[in-house]
Parts: sequence; C-alpha cells; structure tokens
Amino acid sequence: MKRDFLHVSDLSKEEIHETLDLAAEVKARFKSRETYQPFAGQTMAMIFAKPSARTRISFETGFHRLGGHAIYLSPDDISIGKREAVKDIARVISRYNDLIMARLFKHGHILEMAQYADVPVINGLTDYNHPCQILADLFTIQEHKKRLNDLKIVYVGDGNNIVHSWLHLARRLPLHFVCACPEGYLPDEETVTATRAAGISRIEISHDPTAAVKGADIVYTDVWAPMGQKHEAAERAARFADFQVNSQLMAAAGDQARFMHCLPAERDVETTDAVMESETSIVFDQAENRMHAQNAIMLMVTGARTS
Repeated sequence: MKRDFLHVSDLSKEEIHETLDLAAEVKARFKSRETYQPFAGQTMAMIFAKPSARTRISFETGFHRLGGHAIYLSPDDISIGKREAVKDIARVISRYNDLIMARLFKHGHILEMAQYADVPVINGLTDYNHPCQILADLFTIQEHKKRLNDLKIVYVGDGNNIVHSWLHLARRLPLHFVCACPEGYLPDEETVTATRAAGISRIEISHDPTAAVKGADIVYTDVWAPMGQKHEAAERAARFADFQVNSQLMAAAGDQARFMHCLPAERDVETTDAVMESETSIVFDQAENRMHAQNAIMLMVTGARTS
C-alpha cells in the first residue's frame, strides 16, 4: 500500500525509532562522503504554496545526494486549490514523479493530495502541523541528550503548528509536554483532548513561562507572527512580550536545559541574540538535522532501506 507522512502520529512508536536510526545512518554516510544513491533515476515534485528556504534546500539537497532529482514548483507554478483542483494536481503529478513533498497553507489540501496521489506524499508543513520538523527535533534531542525517555519539552509562544506536531508525537512517545502561551493563543482544543485521551504523555497548558520552564530538558520557541499572520505582528508583540525566551528564562529552566528554534528567528523578539548564540543553543544542529531526518522519512515512505 502507498505510504504517506502527513502527521507524526502516522508512524508507530517502533517506526519513529526506526526513522531516527535511519537518519543517524544516512547522516554518517553523508559525513564520510560515501556515495549512497537509493533514489537514482527517481524524481520528486516539491510543491510550495508557502515559500521556505530551509525546507527547499534540505529536501532538494538531500534527495539529490540520495541520487534523485527534485523539481521545485513555486506558488506561481501551481496555485493549489485556486487555478486547479488539488485532486487534479495530485493525480497529474503522480504520473510524472515517484514522490511528492508539499508545503501548504491549508491542512485540508495536504489530506486531499494524499487521497488522490498514487505516490507517497510528505507534509513539508501546513498551518496545522509540521511533522518533518518534529522528527528532526527529536533526532537532535537524541544526539544531545542521549535519551528520549522522561523528557520535559516546554514550548514558549503561540500554540501553533509546531505545538500540534509535538502533541501528535506525544501520542506515540511518553513526554512531559508543556505549551506556555498567552490567553487566546492556545493550541487546537481537539488535538489537545485527543493527545490527553491517548494516555501516553503528560500534557500541560500554562500561561506562566517562568514556572513552565523549570526543570525543562528543552525550551523551544518560534516566531510570534508567522507567514500569513504578519498583519498581526504589532498586536502579537504586545501580547507575547512576557513570553520572550531570554537569558533569565533559560536560567529559570536550569543548567540541563537546551534551547531550540525551528527558524527563521526574529532575534531580540521571540528570543534574544544572546540565547541564540549561547552554549545552550542547539538551533543549528537542529537546522542541519532537517535534511537527515527528511532523508530518513523519504526512505521510510518509499520502502527504500539502507544497504
């Protein structure tokens, strides 16, 4: 059967660990400059309704180094759900390519694309979630913490697509996950409820970031006004003023805490330049690991394996 990757919870606990093992193996091959090309002769269509430097570079570079050819389709090339129906795009592109990666605004569009495509579809981001990012985050945490058990992850900021992906992960791996956000910027209620109902992880919503970060293994943040919400930037800056990840907040977390950000960062807004450049920051390892984690995801959904 065709395999898609639309949510972190599409993978079982065992498959998550298998994907992380694959990421480590492929990363080691890349670091040693070994030629490894399981996707030789294959093509991947990369559909971007929402532009991104990191997503394009990491997928295009990774697929190329694995032997394949990635085709970048900009918002002007394909106007998802506007110039042409999603189901038509999905079926046509499937006739040309072996794999589809799509970075879209509407989550419903990625679900529809997966429904009608005949080849695997990978969710490069939607307004609802960002599953590739969270597997890269998990891979990075494993490298630095040497464990995935008993982690306390504290996300500080808007209850956005990053939070929803962490919540989906919390249905597979036991976590203590805290979303510290202002009133009115909560994560999706149904997602929180479903994660709590799974009974695997401890889930908290807090409006006190200083209290929330105490004992955290990871303090994580993101921009306050992402693409599509820039018109709210001034209002959000006022509402989020007490939720900046600065040196004082990291001190409250403790010496064991590491800082993460999915990038791009607005320095001295949601976090400070000092925190970004501190020894606690693992942001750039996290950014690099997007490529390695995504390579593992591509290997998983296509059924290719290292050899």
